[in-house]
Amino acid sequence: MEQMILILHVLAALAIIGLILIQQGKGADMGASFGAGASQTLFGSSGGGNVLTTSTSWLVALFFATSFGLAVIAKNQSVAVDAIDVPAVVESQSASEIPAIDEAAISQGLSDDIPVIDAPAAASDSDIPEI
Repeated sequence: MEQMILILHVLAALAIIGLILIQQGKGADMGASFGAGASQTLFGSSGGGNVLTTSTSWLVALFFATSFGLAVIAKNQSVAVDAIDVPAVVESQSASEIPAIDEAAISQGLSDDIPVIDAPAAASDSDIPEI
């Protein structure tokens, strides 16, 4: 049932997108007043505004209904927080299990990979002029 509602939901969304892209804006009727609009319309000289607007409204209502249905299904399948077994206290690791710096690796020469911070430059070496 959920899969069928989900497929209907996606199809309604794609149909809404298609119908919105087909519709003309409010400023598109200005060319028809100068005699250039009636020959290129799909639904005749009166235009298809009413048909497209009505079908878009029905698809939006269907999209809302499928969204609401999917939300109800998701709520019914959810698990209450009290039903989940979560331990009250998480056991902490002992100090011997916590990783630490390997002193032997540092003494063997791996410290060359660690950058050294030089001493701050003298005031005369700075590019910033003094005030």
